[in-house]
Amino acid sequence: MKYKISANVIRRLPRYLRRMTMLERQEVEKVSSTELGERMGLTASQIRQDFNCFGGFGQQGYGYNVKQLREDIGGILGLDRTLSAIVIGAGNLGRALIANFHFSSYGFCLEAAFDTDPALIGTSVNGTAILNGASLEAYLTENHVDVAVLTMPKGFAAEIARLLVRRGVRGIWNFTGTDIDADLGDTVVEDVHLSDSLLTLGYYLRGVS
Repeated sequence: MKYKISANVIRRLPRYLRRMTMLERQEVEKVSSTELGERMGLTASQIRQDFNCFGGFGQQGYGYNVKQLREDIGGILGLDRTLSAIVIGAGNLGRALIANFHFSSYGFCLEAAFDTDPALIGTSVNGTAILNGASLEAYLTENHVDVAVLTMPKGFAAEIARLLVRRGVRGIWNFTGTDIDADLGDTVVEDVHLSDSLLTLGYYLRGVS
């Protein structure tokens, strides 16, 4: 079923999850598609269409049970299992992610980080050891890794991605600032361009005095 669901629908799921989490903290027990749409800037029809891609979750005349909907969406997004992850590149961005991003809250167990800087090798950030980048291939051979977070210089992205694929890594979260164009087979790549959000903000601010 996954391949029939559009990327736009999938990208809205985390938004729904955040909203359900917020409503649950506010002790809201149920919400209608109309109310949810007003809170999220979407139409009720769009919300129903999105949820129908996964069989639908609400009841006619009742709406959605907030707690149950949060659990259902969390299950679709994989929060009911744990995936192993590593960070490749422990520079400023890599260390910031390790220190501040709560991987475990999203179903990921951060196992290790890798870098080639002698000043960083052997240290740790928030309990995550920084290992020698030269040992990456051996580590991948000896340990199962589901996801790699790339925060190293972009010039190495394609080469590292190919290595990851050869060693069975199924997902790549790419912060290098360049899209990985190499043939990676079935490995899923999520390219993150921080500049996209900033440029989008700039677009909306055009003409604002």
